[in-house]
Amino acid sequence: MLETEGWEGYALLDSGDGEKLERFGRYRIVRPEAQALWSRRRPAAEWEAADARFVGIGDEEADGRWRYRQPLGETWPITYNGITFLGRFTNFRHVGVFPEQAAHWEWTKGLIDTATVRLGRPLKILNLFAYTGIASLIAARAGAEVTHIDASKKAIAWARENQALSELGDLKVRWICEDATKFVAREARRGNRYDAVILDPPKFGRGPKGEIWDLFDGLKPLMQGCRVLLSPEAAFLILTTYSIRASFLAIDELAAEFLEGLGGCLESGELVLREASSGRALSTSLFSRWSRP
Repeated sequence: MLETEGWEGYALLDSGDGEKLERFGRYRIVRPEAQALWSRRRPAAEWEAADARFVGIGDEEADGRWRYRQPLGETWPITYNGITFLGRFTNFRHVGVFPEQAAHWEWTKGLIDTATVRLGRPLKILNLFAYTGIASLIAARAGAEVTHIDASKKAIAWARENQALSELGDLKVRWICEDATKFVAREARRGNRYDAVILDPPKFGRGPKGEIWDLFDGLKPLMQGCRVLLSPEAAFLILTTYSIRASFLAIDELAAEFLEGLGGCLESGELVLREASSGRALSTSLFSRWSRP
């Protein structure tokens, strides 16, 4: 298990009864969490005092899919290790950041530092399903050249906002709105190669031209394509999956199949958030990640 206990801009405050109470920047929010089968530990009044609660579809009293204690701004700042990005209440219950990914952010930074010295040049990193760009900005700030791919124009615009807010406009990031599968296939045909690949695919999604993405159908050929794109000097690959009916062993075996022969280290498991006061663990997703010494 890779654990995240939170940072200055985030904390998991409590969980239970199918929900979780979190702090993102200055706001405390409540969101559904099916895996929180246990009981809550903090007082009910603290949950009721949350600034926003995601209530889903079908609640006539809901403001869209969120219910607010009082009017809130459209966006608000969240900070991680010197990078500031925007939180935003979306119709998919997300707010622009998956905090458990912090376990990968620090890991990639260390690998970029080491590999840059080893290769004597900046790493070329491909970030697929890259969302609001936090991983891209962290990697680019560490000295990498990042190609950021997401099928949503809104996500690309949001990522650019985050770059501007963090005053990191001089970083080498290519922001591309494209279907990930099509982009990987085209890059393979062109003979382009990358020193690292980050994949954070959803269970289901649509590309900018209506392309359908289904994780169980699409992940294997996408991994095959990513293997082709890895350079002989490749430093790492990260795969994270959410909301699927599978064990981490499934993606571990898939990653092992396509990374066979590269040497290095492959590790797989779960990304976990720790509650701020109780230390209770909440599993959020599955991962496999490979690195070269």
